[in-house]
Amino acid sequence: DDTTKISKAAKIMERIVNQNSFDDIAQDFKYFEDASDEYRDQQGTLLPLWKFQYDKTKRLAVTAISWNPKYKDLFAVGYGSYDFMKQGEGMLLLYTMKNPSFPEYVFSSDSGIMCLDFHNDHPYLIAVGLYDGNVAICNLKKAISQFSYKSSAKSGKHTEPVWQVKWQKDDMDNNLNFFSVSSDGRIVSWTLVKNELVHTDVIKLSAEGTTTQGPEGPQLQMPGCGTSFDFHKKIDYLFLVGTEEGKIYKCSKSYSSQFLDVFEAHHMAVDSVSWNPYHMKVFISCSSDWTVKIWDHTIKTPMFVYDLNSAVGDVAWSPYSSTVFAAVTIDGKAHVFDLNINKYEALCTQLVVTKKKNKATHIQFNPVYPIVIVGDERGRVISLKLSPNLRKMPK
Repeated sequence: DDTTKISKAAKIMERIVNQNSFDDIAQDFKYFEDASDEYRDQQGTLLPLWKFQYDKTKRLAVTAISWNPKYKDLFAVGYGSYDFMKQGEGMLLLYTMKNPSFPEYVFSSDSGIMCLDFHNDHPYLIAVGLYDGNVAICNLKKAISQFSYKSSAKSGKHTEPVWQVKWQKDDMDNNLNFFSVSSDGRIVSWTLVKNELVHTDVIKLSAEGTTTQGPEGPQLQMPGCGTSFDFHKKIDYLFLVGTEEGKIYKCSKSYSSQFLDVFEAHHMAVDSVSWNPYHMKVFISCSSDWTVKIWDHTIKTPMFVYDLNSAVGDVAWSPYSSTVFAAVTIDGKAHVFDLNINKYEALCTQLVVTKKKNKATHIQFNPVYPIVIVGDERGRVISLKLSPNLRKMPK
């Protein structure tokens, strides 16, 4: 119909106008290389590029960021609130770096969105986890701004917020499926069968040693609260689960009753855990206890421990080097490390969120461009370019 024809033309016009008005930033993004890095003795800087913000998300925190696997300039941002008292609606926006002034897609939900993940083979599908324990699938090919599929109380939804979702390979019958982890201690596999989400519980976490003395002896088994997880890139059955108690469990999809290993990793909740994309044994974890730790999954103690002087909200490995990672802390700083150059100090520690009482929540590397995006508690996302010292390729 006519409106879609106009909207496509209008979208292109808007992008052209934006490229003209943000021309200096676009030039920086494409061509600027910080020459002063040569005199800086391995230190690097982050150059702020665009800020992405939308009026309706000012009061919401950025709870998830994910780059699209196919379109390298497109990313999704989930909005919700980490504050138990201030729960309300959530939003899912998709932005492109070709148009920083307005989102490409806008989805709204009744409950805050806590996590999201793009499907690798179907980049138009996004799995979403919500604060009320539901999971949903968003289809960007459909013109409606609602979820295409959503779990319900009948179909085994979580009873607590869902902290992370991850797509898996399609099952034997080519049905889509993804996993979710929640504070209720369940790790659930969701399969899309005949337009319905069907769930199977993979693992139930329980906090060991938390049985309380009831009137007739020990009664209550407390659930362990899952906060994050990650699947191994090569070994299909292997995955890690971080919990609110600070433990990290090494689990297998085949054994639902026990864990392969338990790491006494942190003193507070594990906010993020992820495998290194290049080194098959190594994973990284960060926590509200101010630390980032790097582990070999065959050894019980961490190989590296970094104290960042503030609670660490998120940590991410870089896609271009096995030794580079970035973390954000709630005092608004981004930290970039390269273990190949310096094993003890960050090469760059920079304030990226300037307003007081505002916290940085998430960070992600772009898969191809030398940039990171950082989200904060006021619903803003800022993109920053890494200077040459921060992206040295290993030999």
